Amino acid sequence: MSNVTVEATGETVGEAKWAALRELELRHPGLDKTAVQFEVVSEGERGLLGVGYAPARVVAMVPADAVEATAIDESEAAADLRALLTRMTHVLGVDGRLDVREDDESLVATVTAADAGLLIGRHGQTIDAIQYLMNAISHRRGDDPRKEVVVDAAGYRERRRATLESLALRTAEQVRASGDPVELEPMTAVERKVVHLALKEHEGVETRSDGTEPNRYVVVVPAD
Repeated sequence: MSNVTVEATGETVGEAKWAALRELELRHPGLDKTAVQFEVVSEGERGLLGVGYAPARVVAMVPADAVEATAIDESEAAADLRALLTRMTHVLGVDGRLDVREDDESLVATVTAADAGLLIGRHGQTIDAIQYLMNAISHRRGDDPRKEVVVDAAGYRERRRATLESLALRTAEQVRASGDPVELEPMTAVERKVVHLALKEHEGVETRSDGTEPNRYVVVVPAD
């Protein structure tokens, strides 16, 4: 049985190997990296002042039976999410493992990487922007049923859940004290659900969702 091969280039042999491995993972999610072997075709030449530059070139090889053993049975939406996030983490320079889990309501993509901070960004701005983009793409696809996309890394979403619950409780007290409704920031359906559940049994306030996707938000109002 023949090998599965991918050829890639880079400024250095290391970068070329990394690019080839990324391409293999994109084509074959869940691939065991230890099964991959590399052949250096050319170590490249830097040239002088950019003249005569030639990139390093490598061929990555993995046994076909190893690829078949790592095949993942997933929906088209999950496969598209995996492909998009693989390319995005590549652009960000994040080297890690991507797992996609799907249920009846959501698609949850979790990145495990030593440099996950690059993906999360300051105050979660990068990962939230990526998640927003993934949801916008999903909504445009018109998938039926439509599923919420959650992008997580290094336990960020669990910390975010705790932050949202704290925000919900503080907002509830503010509404009870002032008697005025308070609109929270736009959130995904998964995050809005966290707020709704946090205040479901909270005396003196009620919650509702307003706005249109992907900019729907929670409003905390005094209970009737």
